[in-house]
Amino acid sequence: MKKALIVAYQFPPMGGSGVQRTTKFVKYLRNFGWEPVVFTREVKNMALKDETLLKDIPQDIKILRTSPWDFTEWPGILSLGGKLISRKVLIPDGERLWQIFSRNKAVQAIEHEKFDLIYTTSYPYSDHLMGMYLKERFPNIPWVADFRDEWTNNPYLLDNPHNRFRMNAEKAMERKVLRKADYLITNTPVMLANFLKDDPSLKDKFTVIPNGYDEEDFKHISSETPHNDKFTLTYTGLLYGRRKPDTFFEATRQLINEGKIDRNKVYIQLIGNFKASYMNELLERFELSGVVNVLPYMKHKECIQKLMQSDGLLLIEGKGPGAEAFYTGKVFEYMNTGRPIMAIIPGKGAAAQLIRDTHTGCVADFDDIAKIKENFLSLYSDWLSGKGAFSPQWDKIRRFERKALTQELSKVFEEAINRVKSR
Repeated sequence: MKKALIVAYQFPPMGGSGVQRTTKFVKYLRNFGWEPVVFTREVKNMALKDETLLKDIPQDIKILRTSPWDFTEWPGILSLGGKLISRKVLIPDGERLWQIFSRNKAVQAIEHEKFDLIYTTSYPYSDHLMGMYLKERFPNIPWVADFRDEWTNNPYLLDNPHNRFRMNAEKAMERKVLRKADYLITNTPVMLANFLKDDPSLKDKFTVIPNGYDEEDFKHISSETPHNDKFTLTYTGLLYGRRKPDTFFEATRQLINEGKIDRNKVYIQLIGNFKASYMNELLERFELSGVVNVLPYMKHKECIQKLMQSDGLLLIEGKGPGAEAFYTGKVFEYMNTGRPIMAIIPGKGAAAQLIRDTHTGCVADFDDIAKIKENFLSLYSDWLSGKGAFSPQWDKIRRFERKALTQELSKVFEEAINRVKSR
């Protein structure tokens, strides 16, 4: 069995959506002839934990942990200074010190064990800087760099760009990573097109492996259509930057005020790590207290259970440069529930096309309140009448099962090895 060093700062028991992709790859790589060894941070004071995610990792998988060097985990008021350093001073991200101070231990791991390949995944982009450092030390070991999100073309960075010096520095880092890696992976075809637009010469070493869902996560959870007393619409994940619920809230308020939906028959739940003051202000402004319920971050399995108990699922992604590139990881789990998706996302984007292709829901652009109202009313009316308006295309959905995607990753690993050997 070949052996891969998996460099992933974000890894269980860290919670959140960022860990899912790597966790599932590690879970299934052995099925395809690869033994993963994970190189990541120590647990210590990580803010968002989900211990249940560790159950996905085979118990005898070797995990090498080093000090996180995370200033945001400083105690009390010191964390404010830590956040400032992490976000404004360290380049390209707050994990850069982890990369610098952990690289000797990564070198030692490679010197003590025979690795056939190095795999790095971002965010954080410092993971790729670790990969580049190791590639320079061990040029005969293939290196695969996986971009879960774009780097300098990331929509959230385009909305709030760094100063010119830092942007130029990060662009230089990105170009070097893209040039030095033996194989490159990105998350959506739109992201791939963006990378190739900037540098067409990368075409032969770039491929797409999307996010997906793990069928095992749905085991022992009832798939029967729920019989809720209220139309239950569920959102899971984060709300930040351009991803915000304002236009959905406005559409909901208008439908209630117009008498088209009964506020006593609607239960909207937002599940995630939200800022309470921000959400309370929104609910008051849009007169939705008692209709919209804000629930704290839940463990992954509990979240899936909430999805399966819902009548519809809410997906939100704001508009702006680069927004079309996103799938968002949760869309695949949404699709596998069989519940209709109410998507408020770029209508010409990757996620919208995916939902249309799989017949799993309806799409409205972020600022198209009339269309949001139409879609919401349609799902609500279907629930009142007991009808199901969508027939998911399961053959298309199953292409995104995590085990199948891990097999695609194993093929990339083999291709990277062959490329290095042929030089």
